[in-house]
Amino acid sequence: MIDLNNVDKSKFTNQPYVKKVEKPWGYELHFVPEGKPYMGKIEHVKAGARMSLQIHDSKQESWFLMSGRAKVIWENAKGELIETELEAGKGYTCELGQKHRLAGVTDCDIIEVSTPEMGTTLRLEDDYKRPDETEKQRKIERGEK
Repeated sequence: MIDLNNVDKSKFTNQPYVKKVEKPWGYELHFVPEGKPYMGKIEHVKAGARMSLQIHDSKQESWFLMSGRAKVIWENAKGELIETELEAGKGYTCELGQKHRLAGVTDCDIIEVSTPEMGTTLRLEDDYKRPDETEKQRKIERGEK
């Protein structure tokens, strides 16, 4: 618990933040700066495009459809891949180790909240032939050093 009488106000910022990350399926708008214990982003997925079929070993995430139509292809409790069309006004959560892939039915915008970008994203299938996303690969894909 933080001592509210001794808050380090030098860390306060009143500046807005957004970082656009281009992706082969669309783009991401990160609205939480790196270094926080959580991540927030808007994923813009083009119609007919899909992310990799993937599994996270550390990152947990939830989605909320903002606009357009999207679906998630994900693993059920029997280990089968099923498709679920995202419904506006409802949240969807993926568990650690659960295979999943988001896809745009139309151009769509999805809010994703998650733990920080960490660990390895194992790309089981990828339409763009990208390797697994490790910390090093993540920096390459985002144009960071």
